[in-house]
Amino acid sequence: MKHNFGAGPCILPQDVFKQAADAVLNFNGLSLLEISHRSPDFVKVMEEAQSLVKEALNVPEGYSILFIQGGASLGFTIVALNMMRDKKKAGYINTGTWAKGAINEAKAVGIDVNIFATSEDNNFNYIPSTDNIPTDVDFIHYTSNNTIFGTQFQDVIETDLPLICDMSSDIFSKPVDVSKFDIIYAGAQKNLGPAGATLYIVKDEILGKSTSEFMPKYLNLKNHADKGSMMNTPPVFSIYTSMLNLRNLIANGGVEAAQERNEAKAKLLYDEIDRNPKFKAAVSGKDRSLMNITFLLENDADKNRFDQLWNDAEIVGLKGHRSVGGYRASMYNALKIESVEVLVNVMKEL
Repeated sequence: MKHNFGAGPCILPQDVFKQAADAVLNFNGLSLLEISHRSPDFVKVMEEAQSLVKEALNVPEGYSILFIQGGASLGFTIVALNMMRDKKKAGYINTGTWAKGAINEAKAVGIDVNIFATSEDNNFNYIPSTDNIPTDVDFIHYTSNNTIFGTQFQDVIETDLPLICDMSSDIFSKPVDVSKFDIIYAGAQKNLGPAGATLYIVKDEILGKSTSEFMPKYLNLKNHADKGSMMNTPPVFSIYTSMLNLRNLIANGGVEAAQERNEAKAKLLYDEIDRNPKFKAAVSGKDRSLMNITFLLENDADKNRFDQLWNDAEIVGLKGHRSVGGYRASMYNALKIESVEVLVNVMKEL
């Protein structure tokens, strides 16, 4: 058995993989990959997937659930264009690579970006203070969990301005008060499903109010909402598998139970990192991510032996990102605590 600590694409429950594989071979007589996205069979899939998102996150009335292609990387542009108003200004928090990507795309479409909080001074190993949120901007944007550096916002930012959040790597890992956001967006390939779809949870009242002179048809969220997320051919396999995974999540206690499991897994590994003199954490204190745990060796001389030990234990995906070095254990919803125990035992053996 392999223990997958990869940062993405995501690990999913084995039952979900099996059901998705079966549907590729036979989905009501055809392969899932060849059915029309306009067919009644797939319309039901789309509607159920949207309904399950609402159920899992307790989404209030007045929000649309959209599945769009392009990943969160295209989402950087989409949210900037759709939230642009008369000021053409926005407040962004810079907590790492993906936050920087969002900032750059907002600038590219003509938004005057105020980076009012950043942790770049210490290689993004903490969450910066948000005490000085600007008031003269159209919206506030942040990234809830930082996969590369291993930091995570523990609370929703408090502001009266429209609030946008990229939740690609921690959505469905814990409860979230959707009513505090105007747009939540997330690439599917962490806790939701296979790459190919991006989830948008959009407050209906923001739709169609952009002041941008540049608004391609596909990037206008109102067009997707008006067409029930069927403006063009959607990524059928990704949405179907996401639907299966949402069924599984809800059947196993929902996001509340997922949070308990995620906290237990993270505690197990962080405790070992803090206890074991062979290792040191890349992030300390309350800003530590539950999804992506980054750590380093105290002595590089131990690297070859440690690498051999975790490879022999059939652990995969543990190598750290080059921006941090060391190791990164990504522990999304479907990773079982037994896999974390295997890693901790390897660390103890070192």
